[in-house]
Amino acid sequence: MKQIFNPILPDYEYIPDPEPHVFNGRVYVYGSHDKFGGISFCLNDYVVYSCPVDDLTSWSKKGISYSKKEDKEYKGGFINVMYAPDCTQGKDGKFYLYYTLGFLGHIAVAVSDKPDGPFSFYGYVKYPDGVSLGDKKEFLQFDPAIFIDDDGKIYLYSGYGSTQKFGLKGKKTTNIGAMVYQLEDDMLTLKDGPKYICKTIFNSKNTDFEGHEFFEASSMRKYNNHYYFIYSSFVNHELCYAISDYPDHGFVYGGVLVSNCDEGLGDKKTNYYGNNHGSILELNGNYYIFYHRQTNKNSFSRQMCAEKLKYDGLHFSQAEITSCGLNNGPLIGKGKYKASIACNLYSDKGTFFYKVLRRWAPSHAYLTQEREDNEEKETQYIKNISKHTIIGYKYFDFSQPVTKISVEVKSSFSGEVIVSDKDGGQVLGKIKVTPSHGKKVFSGTFNPPNSVSGLFFTFKGRGKLSLYSFDIE
Repeated sequence: MKQIFNPILPDYEYIPDPEPHVFNGRVYVYGSHDKFGGISFCLNDYVVYSCPVDDLTSWSKKGISYSKKEDKEYKGGFINVMYAPDCTQGKDGKFYLYYTLGFLGHIAVAVSDKPDGPFSFYGYVKYPDGVSLGDKKEFLQFDPAIFIDDDGKIYLYSGYGSTQKFGLKGKKTTNIGAMVYQLEDDMLTLKDGPKYICKTIFNSKNTDFEGHEFFEASSMRKYNNHYYFIYSSFVNHELCYAISDYPDHGFVYGGVLVSNCDEGLGDKKTNYYGNNHGSILELNGNYYIFYHRQTNKNSFSRQMCAEKLKYDGLHFSQAEITSCGLNNGPLIGKGKYKASIACNLYSDKGTFFYKVLRRWAPSHAYLTQEREDNEEKETQYIKNISKHTIIGYKYFDFSQPVTKISVEVKSSFSGEVIVSDKDGGQVLGKIKVTPSHGKKVFSGTFNPPNSVSGLFFTFKGRGKLSLYSFDIE
């Protein structure tokens, strides 16, 4: 039986900021493209992955969909990078890709006859007088989202929620935050706007947005005649939503869709966490939230994940991060699994936010890979594991009888791997591990419950190890 895991794409792909859409019977996901081992965000060119709407396990790509060198303002270097994009099909049947190149302040548009490209440069969003949006001293245009309503009106969303990084610290300006414009049918020319639709930290006091104000990552969806504005809040690791009966005003705070450390679902954070960006996909009455996770000890190697959402026709409940998001059920509790599908990774000393620059403490493990960026082999693993590490996988269906569990490790560790149903939960097995010069498999007895359960690994002993995979038999 074919299964799908988090992260969704192959281990060597680092595609964050996912915007999922359905075109012509396929799901297409548009995201920025990080470089493994990069020194900044979004260093690679865009690629578009897709799968059939009736098979969320079969993701594929055709190659580069759009190169940053196509942009007329590209000057090279790691500053001129393409941040989070969005795409829609225009009234002419063509596909229009919206993005920003670095912090130049313009919203660029590329066009293609196919949803996965290749795209070619089309122009910059502009005023009726021909001046590009961003050239009249407006505040920063960032993370554009495009939405065509049922009545044919075209809405462009953009914005950034903070002045602090752009020389305006302490100035409570009002022309910041989430903005919406209307576009003409040419997909470039502004027809109306901007209107400001979401509270920021500068105007949220005593409103329903307080504590979950807009920061970045605009996205729009419409379900049951309600408009859902999805965004990354100032909390940063969470994706939130606001609801309205209109696409350009009247939004009220709705709640959290997902946090990449599960804050809000328990008494502690259960993952090393960082910024977040994504949106909702609806398929046959099922709803999924796409988001990203961090790896490799920094914020520059992020990977696409997704979880199923509960929806009551108006509100969504916060999704729990898992290893089996798009699988529409738990993983089979038998067989070999990669260590990299861990949904929980933290230390008994706590966890922390992936800042741009951070000294990595020796008591914290992390996801990394052996190969260079874009080498298309799946080699991701968890490194720097110690007696402080907790690794969690959720969930497995253990209705089949199994009696043995093995781990593939590279080890200077001497001690035991403790296998439990949850952190601090029922012990299901123990594996004795000794130091090894290369990769080696160690096994132990395993007695899981005859039900759906999590699988957590903790470590008792001395030294360090790297975990590549585990096998349930």
